[in-house]
This record gives sequence, structure tokens and C-alpha cells, in this order.
Amino acid sequence: MAATPTSTALDIPSARHYTECSVEDWLGFLGHRWNALFLWHLSISDKRFSDLFAVMPGITPKVMTERLEGLASRGLIGKTELATFPRGTIYQITDRGRALVHILDQIEHWAAVPLFAPPKNSAS
Repeated sequence: MAATPTSTALDIPSARHYTECSVEDWLGFLGHRWNALFLWHLSISDKRFSDLFAVMPGITPKVMTERLEGLASRGLIGKTELATFPRGTIYQITDRGRALVHILDQIEHWAAVPLFAPPKNSAS
């Protein structure tokens, strides 16, 4: 499951605690409300804090700040401080974040398939 930084080889499944699994770590992080939505919005265009806040109904400024800091600390988004008055920040997706959005798009397509698809009729 976890790949070493210099290798793309996958680990062989073995007994381990969930905290030792990079996939569990990322799924837990992405499972936090809002994270995938921030990536999705930023994959379309760079946005200011206020622009992101406007497209996230129900989020508080505190939670939004925490989520954006978490995404930045994992290298998924970047931010540029503007030398304007009042101060401003522009958030943008990184190449790593864009690669993750591609994976999330694949999950979205997978999730759209009905859970219990009716069996296909076979000609007898």
C-alpha cells in the first residue's frame, strides 16, 4: 500500500496498524468534509478566500482556514499573498493536487455506477 519515496513499488499486504498505512492516512485526510470540494473548485481556477467561502455554503471561516492549511501542508494547494489593501490571498492547485483531482474524478465515475445493477440478459 505505501510506496517508498524513491520507488513506485507497492507494499505487500501484511499485518500492520492503520497508522502505518499511507493509503489509510490519505483516505482519512480526504474524508474530512470540504477537502475534496476545495480541490475541485481550485482545479477550475485560482480563487481568493472570499471566493472559496462563497461556494462552500455551511462552512465556518475557522474550519475553512484549517482545511486550506491542511491542503497546503500536504502540497496539494499553494497560496500567494497579495500586496494589496486590504490584504488578500489567492489559492491555487498544485500539480500534485491536480493529479489527486484526476483520481477523485475516477472515484466519482465509479461511485455513479448503481450498487446493484440488474443482471444482463443473456441470449439462450
